[in-house]
Amino acid sequence: MSTQGQNPLQGVQAFVFDVFGTVVNWRKGVSEQLEAKLGAVVPNEDWEALAVEWRENYYRRTFAGAAGDGRTLNVDKLHRELLDEILASDRWKHVAPHLDNAARHEVVLFWHRLPGWPDTTKGLYGMKKHAIIGTLSNGNVRTLVDMAKYADLPWDVILSTELLGSYKPNPKMYLGAVKHLSLTDPSQLCMVAAHIYDLRAAATHGIRTIFVRRPREPDAPDDVRSKAEGGEVDLVVNSFEEIAQALEQRQEEKQVWQH
Repeated sequence: MSTQGQNPLQGVQAFVFDVFGTVVNWRKGVSEQLEAKLGAVVPNEDWEALAVEWRENYYRRTFAGAAGDGRTLNVDKLHRELLDEILASDRWKHVAPHLDNAARHEVVLFWHRLPGWPDTTKGLYGMKKHAIIGTLSNGNVRTLVDMAKYADLPWDVILSTELLGSYKPNPKMYLGAVKHLSLTDPSQLCMVAAHIYDLRAAATHGIRTIFVRRPREPDAPDDVRSKAEGGEVDLVVNSFEEIAQALEQRQEEKQVWQH
């Protein structure tokens, strides 16, 4: 990226992020909170397995929602429905007696308090100096706001399922982001995600794409490559700090070009 024309982020004014898995480590956050709440009464349990099952069921329901099955667009309500189903299963029914209605509500709110990856906060602050940054998430607004406060995520804007009327990968999500950010061309927007399905859906609408590698994330293949390497995304990174550095370089290139 030594010249202006070679920078894959040239012309991008705003970045929107998948949140669960890309920005925050849901696996660690949910499992540790389950252990803290239930470990004493249900010892030696694999709480990460419960978190993973919860997340997998969420994926199935949100994909159905994106296809228009008409269910709730509030992820707190969705998480509660899924939790009740999980606790009724043979695998987890021994946990159910320890979680009354109030406790189940508390457990649903675990999704509001998830830690960022080690690079998340620093990288976002670095990007914020050069562009608009925001969520494009299947989470509801309150979940995303609480998470931002908990994990120090300096969003300029929160765009979510509730506001845009569907779940990813429905086109309403991506086109809605372009509209609400008042961008004149989809290529002025860049989607950042650890999930290739999300990036492929964004790219079909002319949105730029950055794949960020996150450990053990579903739909995060090892062989994703950038367009410069013959792949399908505009940039592949290992951290948000790399994106911030690319934006810093873009700014330096712009200054050189102007002179």
